[in-house]
Amino acid sequence: MMQLYNFFRSGTSHRLRIALNLKGLDIEYVAVDLRTEEHSGTAFRAINPQGLVPVLAVDGEKGAHALTQSPAIIEWLEERYPTPPLLPADPDARARVRALAALVGCDIHPLNNRRVLEYLRRSLGCGEAAVLAWCATWIDAGFQALETMLATDTRRGAFCFGDAPTIADVYLVPQIESARRFNVDLTPYPTLVAIDRACATLDAFRRAAPANQPDAA
Repeated sequence: MMQLYNFFRSGTSHRLRIALNLKGLDIEYVAVDLRTEEHSGTAFRAINPQGLVPVLAVDGEKGAHALTQSPAIIEWLEERYPTPPLLPADPDARARVRALAALVGCDIHPLNNRRVLEYLRRSLGCGEAAVLAWCATWIDAGFQALETMLATDTRRGAFCFGDAPTIADVYLVPQIESARRFNVDLTPYPTLVAIDRACATLDAFRRAAPANQPDAA
């Protein structure tokens, strides 16, 4: 069985849990407590020298090894376990879905990452109001673009692309969860909220939610 080293509130961990659930894969949940800096300790850095979650430990033909970086792991899952697919078959559609996912994964999430926020607090002396304003600035910038792209896309169904979840939804839902945690007003983004609501009807998304993880507190 694969082992997933993750933290319940980590957005990258959240997206990987969704992908694993959509693929119908069972994992051993290994909690890494970011609140106590467990990820910075020697034991975890022996698994991932970056000291970041998530990590997926797998047994392969060449023995046990650890996969890091959620985009790479999700692409690995898509190649290793192609059913059900999280990417469309058409190359142009695949590029579209990957672009939607990258808008979240490259342009929004990194600026709200815990280590960035901790740097703002500890090194730059920013108060909580300033940190929340920082988060809202970059979430709003990305969500404004996403809302426009999705609201006008005739290929969108109940989900970001068509009527089945893709990696775009896998990335979007944790970011909406994060936006709510940072008190971002989602009223301007009715399309994103509707997609999030559609995803919430699926067991794979519900089971992946931060509140439903064993280390949630």
